[in-house]
Amino acid sequence: MAHIHEQIDFVVNVFIIYNDKVLLIHHKKLNRWLAIGGHIELNEDTDQALFREVQEECGLEIEVLNEKPTIEAQDTKFLYTPSFLDIHKISDTHKHIGLVYFAKAKSDKFIHNKEEHNDIRWFSKDDLEKAEFNINNAVKFYANKSLDS
Repeated sequence: MAHIHEQIDFVVNVFIIYNDKVLLIHHKKLNRWLAIGGHIELNEDTDQALFREVQEECGLEIEVLNEKPTIEAQDTKFLYTPSFLDIHKISDTHKHIGLVYFAKAKSDKFIHNKEEHNDIRWFSKDDLEKAEFNINNAVKFYANKSLDS
């Protein structure tokens, strides 16, 4: 989805783990390794964006590891609490506020969305450190935290 707001957009980022590995995509436009994720659209809440992005980008069935109250409350929908929040630069004039979630995949059989990604793969902790992947420190931090969860 294109940017919704002129200066700052809200996005979800989901670090999906399976068998001691974390799933990352190589983003076509940004030319770097990132978590599954994208913009929170104007007509959706954060949970809807989280599950939509996972389906669009990799097709995995997931269990979100973040906290979500299980009580019922009239006129209130409880949402998953992000593990982390950040703001990151996309261009000189635009930033994203990232809501970072951790999830566990029910299978390792992802779908490669070739329209959006150059590549998609599972990374071990050792893979995250390999110079050939040139993974930025924020992504490495979140990926390692997800693997520790």
